[in-house]
Amino acid sequence: MKVISLNVNGIRQAADRGFFEWMVRQDPDVVCLQDIQADERTLNDSVFFPPGYNTYFFDSMENPEQAGVAIYCKTMPKAIMTGMGFPECDFEGRFIQADFEKVSIGAFLTPHGSNHEDALQEHKYRFMEGFKSHLVKTRRKRREFIFCGTANVARSPIDVSSWFVNQRNSGFLPEERKWINEIFNELEYIDAFRHINKQDKQYTWWPDYERAWKLDEGGRLDYQIATPGIKNLIQGGSIYKGQRFSDHAPLIMEYNID
Repeated sequence: MKVISLNVNGIRQAADRGFFEWMVRQDPDVVCLQDIQADERTLNDSVFFPPGYNTYFFDSMENPEQAGVAIYCKTMPKAIMTGMGFPECDFEGRFIQADFEKVSIGAFLTPHGSNHEDALQEHKYRFMEGFKSHLVKTRRKRREFIFCGTANVARSPIDVSSWFVNQRNSGFLPEERKWINEIFNELEYIDAFRHINKQDKQYTWWPDYERAWKLDEGGRLDYQIATPGIKNLIQGGSIYKGQRFSDHAPLIMEYNID
């Protein structure tokens, strides 16, 4: 099973940059998109609905032009679930999950947070705690899960450029790193990409200026978070940098799952 995850920073922008043509060439089984920034009802162009894929959206009730997630999949899911039961997620379109025969795959989007506005950072923390509670409950279920999305947190110094300076910035604050490492250490989830790739400078996001991309000054803010039973099924993974569809890059993972 090939699973692609990408924060598109606007699904229309990504389409204009050729994302869907690239996606079809990749021939993935499941694609999880974050930050689609669109009301599903306004996506009338056939480019958003490539042949051979079932398409499911969950956009923000508060402002459809912000946040929002989507799942594209070849196999018809047994069920689709939206939301995780708390306002920062459910009202803002930040989680959707597709249940298949052997695995459930979800797309999630953590808020950005802010270095300057306490309310925005507190909003991020509330989502983080709600998501962690959801992950705790998930561990009690008798099936496997892969959560694909933007955590907006770099896990460790090798996951962000200028790590010493960035310790003061949202996305690499000590509280944020503690949260994401609790997911992988205490809750025993698997950082699927890091399980097979230990190299530094494996970034999935770069600040929105050309110099950052050219100098490779970014952060690994996007993850595929898997339950422990997936660990031995991870076959490969890569970050695609051949084309730029947004300020994030596609994370491509291969699993030995039918």
